[in-house]
Amino acid sequence: MATVLLVEDDHVVRGAMLRSLTDRGHAVHAVGTALDALRRVAAETPDLVVLDLGLPDLDGSDALRMLRGITDVPIIIATARDDEQSVVKLLRAGADDYMVKPFTGAHLDARITTVLRRVGRASRGVAPAVHSVGGLRVDVGERSAHLDGEALALTRKEFDLLAYLAARPGRVVSRRELLEEVWRQPSVGEDQTIDVHLYWLRRKMGESAAKPRYLRTVRGVGFRLVAPD
Repeated sequence: MATVLLVEDDHVVRGAMLRSLTDRGHAVHAVGTALDALRRVAAETPDLVVLDLGLPDLDGSDALRMLRGITDVPIIIATARDDEQSVVKLLRAGADDYMVKPFTGAHLDARITTVLRRVGRASRGVAPAVHSVGGLRVDVGERSAHLDGEALALTRKEFDLLAYLAARPGRVVSRRELLEEVWRQPSVGEDQTIDVHLYWLRRKMGESAAKPRYLRTVRGVGFRLVAPD
């Protein structure tokens, strides 16, 4: 199914999660500290990381930021923190999903499958799409984007946002749709994160909101990606 790195310091919980995921066909590597997780990810890229926040050597939110500095693999947070502010902070720091403890092995397995499907790693037998708009080329399978032949150095979420818009050239995409389809968080209730990602995406593409080329804002409605005039 998938190669999962499980980062959990409680040996009882770690053992139970490891057995559950292994029984469901996953190849699971388990570590108990943030440092070990960073070493493992740097040495062997897993398909997905399940990250506990209560680690003995480093707070999980700090570990998340450090992991995001070296990898774009999907990360599911396992946490006892269920307040909206904490959830929003984790998602903005780079988490793909979160689960509030306690949860079952079946629930975790379902979340892993969903996240992997979302990032395109669960359907390798399907030919990935390549979207071309003007001088922009977005290869979903390779997760690469080129503008006028030059590679764009995008973060994982910047690429997801660009790929979603490039697949719908000329169509106005609402903020609500982006939250639901790209961030998969319709209940968060904030869309400032869209503006932040669009700002950096525009900068990397050599444009701005005031002088757009590809990424156009439709005031009060949403955004659309078009070939420049």
